Amino acid sequence: MLSVIKIGGGAGINQRAALSDIADAVARGEHVVVLHGCSDATDRLAADLGQPVRHVVSTAGVRSRYTNAEALRTFMMAALRVNAEIVRTLQNQGVNALGLSGLDGGLLRGPRKEALRIVEDGRQRIIRDDFTGRVERVNTALLHLLLEQGYVPVIAPLALADSGEAVNVDGDRAAAIVASALLAETLVILSNVPGLLADMHNECTLVTALSAAEISQYETLSAGGMRRKLIGAREALCGGVRRVVLADGRVEHPLQSALAGRGTVIA
Repeated sequence: MLSVIKIGGGAGINQRAALSDIADAVARGEHVVVLHGCSDATDRLAADLGQPVRHVVSTAGVRSRYTNAEALRTFMMAALRVNAEIVRTLQNQGVNALGLSGLDGGLLRGPRKEALRIVEDGRQRIIRDDFTGRVERVNTALLHLLLEQGYVPVIAPLALADSGEAVNVDGDRAAAIVASALLAETLVILSNVPGLLADMHNECTLVTALSAAEISQYETLSAGGMRRKLIGAREALCGGVRRVVLADGRVEHPLQSALAGRGTVIA
């Protein structure tokens, strides 16, 4: 069985426990590809460097990190630092993990967003110096080669734009296209919430099961990060992934719990 695991980069994720669960899965002979975020690490590094972090809201209501050239350099440093730490931890647990970014071997490729239409102070603006992109193509031959040789790929959320630049990409949607490209059985997205909440301020309102057809109605009701997760889930299912689990990355056994169906299971 092949699973793609996205470990969120927000504060509060129990990364140690998630990696321990991944090591257990690999020891059972399962194939795993890991993607990770680095939002909290990026914010902390930016603060250390005295760089203000800016977020923007698109006209569709999606909140994202504004990444100009200076912010991209900070993001890359944070992403590669997190990647190296994950690889080190997995190696110490007997997993032959191999760190990659989407730049390596042209692993993740797609267009850079040439212009972002945002809403600021109630008015629409266009930003043209943003280094974010969208993943449209995956070097599956490279991933299959690594998996066949017993490696566990650990992928940082950077991609090579068609125009040649490095770009910051959304980790959830990147994980979705990787899962689709590999025809993974399961995509697990671990974050710092229990899953999809009917009321984002009340964790007791967890939506435990969702059909693919129901995703769109929740997309319009959900805020930034969860909306991107739902978009990724829809894209993964459309791409052939059998189920997506949005699960709590803060618990003691996040991956075990997700694979047991705890969280929001979308199929």
